[in-house]
Amino acid sequence: MKVTNIMATLERKYGHEKEYLQAVHEVLESIEEVYNQHPEFEKAKIIERMVEPDRIFTFRVTWQDDKGEVQTNLGYRVQFNNAIGPYKGGFRFHPSVNPSILKFLGFEQTFKNALTTLPMGGAKGGSDFDPKGKSDAEVMRFCQAFITELWRNIGPDTDVPAGDIGVGGREVGYMYGWYKKLARENTGVLTGKGRTWGGSLIRPEATGFGGVYFVQHMLHTKGMDIKGMTVSVSGFGNVAWGAALKATELGAKVIALSGPDGLIVDENGMTPEKIEYMLELRASNNDIVAPYAQKFTDAKFHAGKKSWEVKVDVALPCAFQNELNGDDARKLIANGVKCVGEISNMGCTPEAIEEFIKAKVLYAPGKAVNAGGVAVSGLEMTQNAMHISWTAEEVDSKLKQIMESIHHACVQYGKQPDGYVNYVKGANIAGFMKVAQAFLEQGLC
Repeated sequence: MKVTNIMATLERKYGHEKEYLQAVHEVLESIEEVYNQHPEFEKAKIIERMVEPDRIFTFRVTWQDDKGEVQTNLGYRVQFNNAIGPYKGGFRFHPSVNPSILKFLGFEQTFKNALTTLPMGGAKGGSDFDPKGKSDAEVMRFCQAFITELWRNIGPDTDVPAGDIGVGGREVGYMYGWYKKLARENTGVLTGKGRTWGGSLIRPEATGFGGVYFVQHMLHTKGMDIKGMTVSVSGFGNVAWGAALKATELGAKVIALSGPDGLIVDENGMTPEKIEYMLELRASNNDIVAPYAQKFTDAKFHAGKKSWEVKVDVALPCAFQNELNGDDARKLIANGVKCVGEISNMGCTPEAIEEFIKAKVLYAPGKAVNAGGVAVSGLEMTQNAMHISWTAEEVDSKLKQIMESIHHACVQYGKQPDGYVNYVKGANIAGFMKVAQAFLEQGLC
């Protein structure tokens, strides 16, 4: 395999899909050496098959707002790869949603799900619909129209969607209720369900919790512990909330969080009351963090600033793709950051990743660090299939085991001769080898 040749072919076909091309290039670069040691992979054209999704559904979603006006959005489902299990990946409802973003997320999801050790393939979906500012009735009508177009192509052993940005418990509930009515069956076809009707305990917290567990393992490789360290997070949704909560429980001090409007610096550290307020900010639909400093006067708001401008030991991107760039990385390195755990999907730009690795900073990518969310979704699927419910302690124990296993795989494939662990390389190779072997053993399918 020559990365340049494959990328040239993809760029000719999908030159406008920058997020997708970025994700593919990052993976291919890190697996090239290992791939070329396996002529059987080249003979079966594993890479050429792996970089293309199995199928993409694109559909019109027509719904009626509260004024009685007809609205139209686009809906998508990218079923990327089911070599190791049913398609699994969230729905994202956000104006930025387009095929490039969903292909990048589906591609990443394939390797992330492989890392969890659970039998799940990769997928992603969503719509350019924006739930912010919409009434519950409007969101329900949209979700019902969305599922009406898609329900025949998902199922508990076919494709199991979940939530993502813009899709929380409310949206999952509306979609699941409508799927159940159309399909006339009550199965675990979506995860992130309510706790009274098939959902798993600690699912909302799982991505953030798992990310912090992974970071703790990273720190342990250098004889360090997160207890007593300062932490910055970006965003204030479920992921940032879960990360802030678990980091605080483990004795760290979360001193910075950010939103589209700017940066909150809280030198005294976040408390349970402050962490809970993050959920109020998210529920307000205003998409701003400034009110945090109005409510808690020991904190300061800095308009237009990012979390990466604050001197911390641990940085946790928890919001969008490419939110931390090369300049941000250099600021963090200059300020002595010890560890960067990417809890958002592809949260760091290639330049930022290069800077961290060059400086030998502990850095790990989202497909490993944020796998806790989909891991607990997989555990929810298991509970649904078995018609049982585990306690929060049981789910958390299984989550810890999965994150430890992912970390072990990353170290196995990513440890360099000088002892530095290249988690990007380790995560990509570990996930790739599992999917590639499944491809090989199943023939042309």
